[in-house]
Amino acid sequence: MPHNKQILLDNRPTGEAVASNFKLVSSETPALQDGQVLVRHHYLSLDPYMRGRMNDSKSYAAPQPLGQVMQGGTAGEVVESKNAKFSLGDKVVGFGGWQEYSVVDAGQVGMLRKVDTAHIPLSAYLGAVGMPGVTAWYGLMKICEPKPGETVVVSAASGAVGSVVGQLAKARGCRAVGIAGGKDKCDYVVQELGFDACVDYKAHKDPKSLYAALKDATPNGVDGYFENVGGVIMDTVLARMNAFGRIALCGMIAGYDGQPLPLTTPQLILTNRLKVQGFIVSEHMEHWPAALTELGTLVATGKLKFRESVAQGIEAAPEAFLGLLKGRNFGKQLVKLI
Repeated sequence: MPHNKQILLDNRPTGEAVASNFKLVSSETPALQDGQVLVRHHYLSLDPYMRGRMNDSKSYAAPQPLGQVMQGGTAGEVVESKNAKFSLGDKVVGFGGWQEYSVVDAGQVGMLRKVDTAHIPLSAYLGAVGMPGVTAWYGLMKICEPKPGETVVVSAASGAVGSVVGQLAKARGCRAVGIAGGKDKCDYVVQELGFDACVDYKAHKDPKSLYAALKDATPNGVDGYFENVGGVIMDTVLARMNAFGRIALCGMIAGYDGQPLPLTTPQLILTNRLKVQGFIVSEHMEHWPAALTELGTLVATGKLKFRESVAQGIEAAPEAFLGLLKGRNFGKQLVKLI
C-alpha cells in the first residue's frame, strides 16, 4: 500500500490561527477491507468554515479532533477497489481530508460520489459544482429569493461562493453588486463575471467612505444580501437594505479569529422588516440535486465562470489555508497533489 502524507491538527489556535497549529506526518495506508476503495487525491479543498472547527467550542459542527487528519473535501481517482460499484480510474469526490490518499467505505451513502470530467474539470467539483456552488445557490434562491429588477449584493464577491451568487443573480434578471478587497478582484468581478458593480472595501477604509461607495453602486437600495464577511461590511449593507429585504447569513469570516462582531444599527432589522437567516448547506441535502444540475450545466456550457488559487503539494496546505483567511486567495482555494 502507498505511503501517505497527512496534515493533522496538532493544537488549537489561541486567537489567530498559525502554521504551528498543524503537523505533517507520514504513514502507510491500511489494506482494504471488503466494500472499501482507495482514493488518490488530486485536489484538497480549503474553505473558511474549517477555521471555526479548529476551536473547541460549540458550533453547528463538532470540533476538529486533535491529532487527526484535518477534515475537508477532496477530489481524486480510485486506485484500488474492493467495491463492485467503483472501478480503477473512476473520478470521485468525497471528504477525504488533508492527505494524499484515503480509504473509504464506499457502501455508505454520501461517502463517495462518481463525477464526469468530460465537460467539467475535476477541480470544479470542489468549487462551482460542489459545496461552495450549492451554498451560493441555496442562499440566493431559498433565502434571498431574487426577483427580476431587484438588487442583490454579495460580500467576498470574488471568492468561491460569492462569485457564483452574483452570476446566478444576473441570470435571474437582478442587478448584482459585489464587495471585494482590491482593484484586481473588483475588476475581475465586473469585467469577467459580469457583475454590474463592485465596491473595493480596501479603498474605502472608513465607514462613511464605504457607505458612499455602496450607495453609488446601489442607487435603488438592496433587496437581497448574501453575507460572507460580517463586521463593518454587514453594518454598511444593512444601512442600504430596502424594506422587506432578505439576508442570507452564510459566513462571518471577519470574526473567525475570535474578534467580536457587534452590529452598529440592529434596529434596522426591525424598522425595515428584514429577514435574516443563517444556514448550513449540509442541512439541506434535498436541494443539492437541483442545484448541482443547474450549476453543472452552466459550467459545462461556459455560462458560469470561476477562478482558482492552487497551492502545490500537501506541505503547502497550512500556509494556503492561512492565506485564505486573510483574503490572499483569488477564487476557490485548492491544493493540488499530483
